[in-house]
Amino acid sequence: MDTRFLESFLIVIEQGSLAGAARQLRLTPASVAQRIRALEDEIGCPIVQRVGRNVRPTEQGLAIIEQSRAIITSVRDLCAIAASDKPVGTLRIGAISSAANGLLPPYLKRFFECFPEIELHITPGSSSGLHNAVLEGNIDAAFIVEPPFEIPKTLVWQTLRSEPLVVLAPAVLQETDPHEILRNHPLIRYDRMQWGGRLADEYLRKSGIWPHERLELDSLDAIAIIVSQGTGVSLVPDWARPWPAGVHLKKIPLPDPAPCRNLGFLVQRNSPRLSLFNRLLEILQKPLTTS
Repeated sequence: MDTRFLESFLIVIEQGSLAGAARQLRLTPASVAQRIRALEDEIGCPIVQRVGRNVRPTEQGLAIIEQSRAIITSVRDLCAIAASDKPVGTLRIGAISSAANGLLPPYLKRFFECFPEIELHITPGSSSGLHNAVLEGNIDAAFIVEPPFEIPKTLVWQTLRSEPLVVLAPAVLQETDPHEILRNHPLIRYDRMQWGGRLADEYLRKSGIWPHERLELDSLDAIAIIVSQGTGVSLVPDWARPWPAGVHLKKIPLPDPAPCRNLGFLVQRNSPRLSLFNRLLEILQKPLTTS
């Protein structure tokens, strides 16, 4: 089976017409139709049908869409493994929200300029969930908080950014002692189900601080907005900007040494896409220049 014909079938379904697929493939509609007929002969049943001016998959066509995508991805992966001078392929990456919003975006433009043939799929999630997804091979790598346990030898961890815990308070607050602020004001707690939230909880307990808890949230952006409105204070990692627009906050450092949330990447040691991921790391480890 010619995988180009399989890819043409997927594009026809995405575009909803032979003409639209032909434009994307830079072929004539007749050539695209010929590919579809050849594919139907190979499979032994019709996989598309005309509905007015549109083209839709038949029941048999619907049944093979996901597997067809998997086959195309696998073929691209073969190219990625074989290619040494021109990296190509698809890279499936997980990222927690603070990494997806703050760490990665400034570098993506440079990445695609350098490696236009690499396709990135970024999956959001929590650090624990993405850790398990890497471990099980559902994604290739993840930008997460460093796990609070020993990392399996089948995985590789590298820290990219250390974020010290800080007290987040409304800008109008006059107090400056971080411990007194945490004792005297309602706490908007960073969710203890998150690894960064556990770090903050451990610090409070070790410091003998038992605050009045008002809310517990897993979103750092939401915490920043609520604190800015004067609802309480919080103990959070000093995460990468951008922060929510319009917030007016104070960041008050803890006494040294402040515990840090380490943000970095987790990747399978023997991943067939490791060379692709290393291309992304090359970009992340170079400082951005501003014009």
